[in-house]
Amino acid sequence: MNTIHIEKYRPEWKPYFEKFNRAWIEKYFVMEDIDKYVLSNPEEAILKDGGEILFAVYSGKVIGTVALKKMDDETMELTKMAVDENYRGIGAGKMLCKSAIDKAKDLNVKRLVLYTQSALKQALGIYRKLGFTEVPVEQGKYKRADTKMEIEL
Repeated sequence: MNTIHIEKYRPEWKPYFEKFNRAWIEKYFVMEDIDKYVLSNPEEAILKDGGEILFAVYSGKVIGTVALKKMDDETMELTKMAVDENYRGIGAGKMLCKSAIDKAKDLNVKRLVLYTQSALKQALGIYRKLGFTEVPVEQGKYKRADTKMEIEL
């Protein structure tokens, strides 16, 4: 039986981080400067300050990714969650999100926040099922984000 495994960042998987995220952003929105920077430089943008990048692996193939970006000592941003279009619907997104929450707890983070778009109904459903609630979104973080959610750990 094929199962999904969640694994930590490996330098050779960097292209998947960019590919999967670029695909959904360009399908629904427009790449912003912050997207280009984070996707091209994940080691500096995410990992350098204590963040994490996780990957979903199915039958030996990388099929999805999610990042935890450190905001301050108590807060991380759940960001850049994406699953290869060919593997959507098998639970990889929910598993990535749950694994990111567990990893944040392991890192003694008190709160996870995320920014999303209300048009992404499937993602919103995952976030709500895992305990995220909507909070007011501040202006200027991301042009496409009209929804901010958080979960207290």
